[in-house]
Amino acid sequence: MRILGISCFYHDSAVSLVENGKITFAAQEERFTRKKHDKSFPFRSILSCLEGKNLKINDIDFIVFYEKPSLKLDRIFKTYLDFTPNGLKSFNESFPTYIKNSLFKKRNITSELEKLGLTINEVNKKLFFSEHHLSHAASAFYPSPFDKSAVLTMDGVGEWTTTSIAFGEENKIQILKEISFPNSLGLLYSAFTYYTGFKVLSGEYKLMGLAPYGVPKYVDIIKDSLIEINNDGSFILNMDYFNYTTGLTMINKKFESLFGQNKRISESKLTQFHMDIAASIQKVTEEVVLKMCKHIKSLTSSKNLCLAGGVALNCVANGKIVKEKIFDNVWIQPAAGDAGGALGAALTFYYDKLGNCRPTSETDTMFGSFLGPIFTNQYIEEELKSLNSIFEFHSEENLYKEIANEISNGKAVGWFQDKMEFGPRSLGNRSILADPRSPIMQKNLNLKIKYRESFRPFAPSIIKENLNEWFDLDIESPYMLLVANVAKNHHIIKKNEDDLFGIEKLNIARSTVPAITHVDNSARIQTVCESTNKRYYKLIKEFFKITGCPILVNTSFNIRGEPIVCSPKDAFKCFMGTELDLLVIGNYVLRKEKQKISKKKYLNEFELD
Repeated sequence: MRILGISCFYHDSAVSLVENGKITFAAQEERFTRKKHDKSFPFRSILSCLEGKNLKINDIDFIVFYEKPSLKLDRIFKTYLDFTPNGLKSFNESFPTYIKNSLFKKRNITSELEKLGLTINEVNKKLFFSEHHLSHAASAFYPSPFDKSAVLTMDGVGEWTTTSIAFGEENKIQILKEISFPNSLGLLYSAFTYYTGFKVLSGEYKLMGLAPYGVPKYVDIIKDSLIEINNDGSFILNMDYFNYTTGLTMINKKFESLFGQNKRISESKLTQFHMDIAASIQKVTEEVVLKMCKHIKSLTSSKNLCLAGGVALNCVANGKIVKEKIFDNVWIQPAAGDAGGALGAALTFYYDKLGNCRPTSETDTMFGSFLGPIFTNQYIEEELKSLNSIFEFHSEENLYKEIANEISNGKAVGWFQDKMEFGPRSLGNRSILADPRSPIMQKNLNLKIKYRESFRPFAPSIIKENLNEWFDLDIESPYMLLVANVAKNHHIIKKNEDDLFGIEKLNIARSTVPAITHVDNSARIQTVCESTNKRYYKLIKEFFKITGCPILVNTSFNIRGEPIVCSPKDAFKCFMGTELDLLVIGNYVLRKEKQKISKKKYLNEFELD
């Protein structure tokens, strides 16, 4: 039994393959097209899946789309009618797109599947549709290690739903409560993302990273004017201040007047005002999420909680849920956004629609989220030769010692191994690695390699067994979705910061691992276990032997504005176009100083499609 799950046409298109209940492939389309947050039909992802599994499209038994286009179109039309005549201009401008992407969505999907080799009759027999938030809930509950669990999904909007509370038991999920559009915690957060000059649907994590530099002085204004929060975490937004229902922007002039400043122009200077705004909306978001979690606990009496939806990528809020100990166990879908909807669509069809039994498991069934394509050493060597690169081959044992030693000497390394990660985080297979003890590494990685804003923090990857010695966290965080503080015994007594402004605080060493310590002494933690990522575990272990530090800086293997690398060719391009010192692909090591092609010449001659 093979079920293909698909999500697309909004953002972060993806595909997943479930075979007899086992997740065997999942990947985002952006990794193949090299268009960040690509929303197009995941044609290349499907081809990669079929090729990697040695299958043809006819070998797929069912294809499930992650939401119902008719319900989404219903919401769009009714919203415009409710806000007539204010939305007429926007409606006229947007209508052609809505017609193409919603009214004829099934036709579009059918057309793409025909290109892959299915006939119209086969598509009609095999194609089914899930619901958006059910797909999110399924992506969280079914791969979790829980037989029973409360499930919370929060995002911008699906068809109508923006937030759902559900309960999963064995192979069934029951939706208990929902909050509907236009009341949306995800869209509220995105409104502030837009207001502070970041890009909606991709810059929300920047807003979260900016928050610790600020003071939440606007919380009362937000709660008095923008959102009414009930004791159970449900909420109502004051739509007088927002423009996303019928307009072409997130907010209106009244929103800007409320805070006394116009929307920040993208790439312009960040001020203390923007940091305080970020801190304020982050605190309000945490309040809503925590109240909702407490209500879910009282409603379901569950000791377990599963999370999905875009808001579940707010790892600071996730960390607060864990710290409050509302639930005994919390599990978060690593591809919590719309990409994960492809996985949830396939799983809910397999378990709920087809009625298959769900086996018990002591661990989650995401396989570390390493579900993408893999490349053999033979393929890697052929690719490297075709790129005229200079490389060395190392044995397994020597590789870890060599690279750990280079990292301990201050080198920044592109690390490309085994299967690509599914979801927005690099988890040790498509990663840039560095020494967390370096006081200058955070700044250098941001400016010289990632080419991104200097305030952005980096995550630590730590050997699971050493977690408690270094961080105030007592549960595993394999998917880099929990924030916790660096343990106090690793803090450094710092000078008085009263005279420092915002990002000036960035350059103060706060712990013995300053490259991964944020300004509030927190870190977004990834625990690494040998059973799910043997190579990465051994590398960190070797670094631990050399330095006494069981941690590496781990950031995604890409530069700003580009998706995480997928293929060896992508990795080589990023290596040559940045200040990375070494590139490790499989057992092959490339050193920047030995390459015959200059950075400038490479970018001119070897630009990829």
